[in-house]
Amino acid sequence: MIERDPWLKLARHTPARIALGRTGASLPTEEVLRFALAHAQARDAVHTPFDADRVEEEVRALGFATLRAESAAAARDVYLRRPDLGRRLSDGSRARLAASAGAPVDLALVVADGLSSAAVHAHTRPFLAALKGRIADAGWTTAPVVIASQARVALGDEVGHLLKARAVALLVGERPGLSSPDSLGLYLTFSPRPGRSDAERNCISNVRPEGLAYDLAAFKLAWHVREAFARQVSGVELKDESDLLLEAGIPPLKLAPTLT
Repeated sequence: MIERDPWLKLARHTPARIALGRTGASLPTEEVLRFALAHAQARDAVHTPFDADRVEEEVRALGFATLRAESAAAARDVYLRRPDLGRRLSDGSRARLAASAGAPVDLALVVADGLSSAAVHAHTRPFLAALKGRIADAGWTTAPVVIASQARVALGDEVGHLLKARAVALLVGERPGLSSPDSLGLYLTFSPRPGRSDAERNCISNVRPEGLAYDLAAFKLAWHVREAFARQVSGVELKDESDLLLEAGIPPLKLAPTLT
């Protein structure tokens, strides 16, 4: 017999595991099975191979030029055991990006598999579709979008430096949670270069339909880029005040085009 939790009515407001109930000294079988499923989905998110070809094709279909890159971690097991290698480019990628760099640009975009290729597969295309109009409205110049494999957040700083970008925004699959195996994170660094610390980056997290909607995430990233350019900083020196504009109704959210 399942003993119902008195907070059960609150569970409909969150995917978090609350008010699960009890069967004697244990969880109900249904909840044990749900936990096992969530754990398996999180493991799959980490180990599902990154389909860089598919992501590159989708990014190009939106009108962006692309480049490919790999971190110094040659394989997934190395990537998981050696986080330091995932934070820097392979020698070949470093030379290729340096040779591809043209004139300085305002913004470099990097799509990195991170710890959830599932997030990158699901959300890169609709998010960039929402961001594209805001880039055009601002008149920012951009480098080709870099599709990076076995990559962690700090890799974006090296990419942005090589492509002579004033700022770099890295889209990355976040570490999976037991209720969110497919969250996309956005990391912004002003004046990117190797050696930047986490304190010098801004993070916009949980981009997905069940979390932060694509249009709202694109608005927040564009706000951070604009303010980073104006104040010449990012990270802890750039606090997120974009909600003040939303509360004032300025500017209205844009709707991304429907993707088919």
